[in-house]
Amino acid sequence: MKYEFDTEKELIPFIVDNIITTREAMEILGCSRQNIDDLIKRGKLAPIKKWDRDKLFWKEDVLDRLNRLSK
Repeated sequence: MKYEFDTEKELIPFIVDNIITTREAMEILGCSRQNIDDLIKRGKLAPIKKWDRDKLFWKEDVLDRLNRLSK
């Protein structure tokens, strides 16, 4: 999927609405940081950016994971 933004003013709300941190993913999934790391290792969840202790995820990917767990 391709996204285009003409200004920062357009980009910022997109980021706020669509990209979440490890902490937010933990809250949505109701799990620990270790569980998030395990999901990543098993290829069940893919971060879009990584740092030593934190990662960014597409919110949609985390919500899809939650829906799969609910079924």
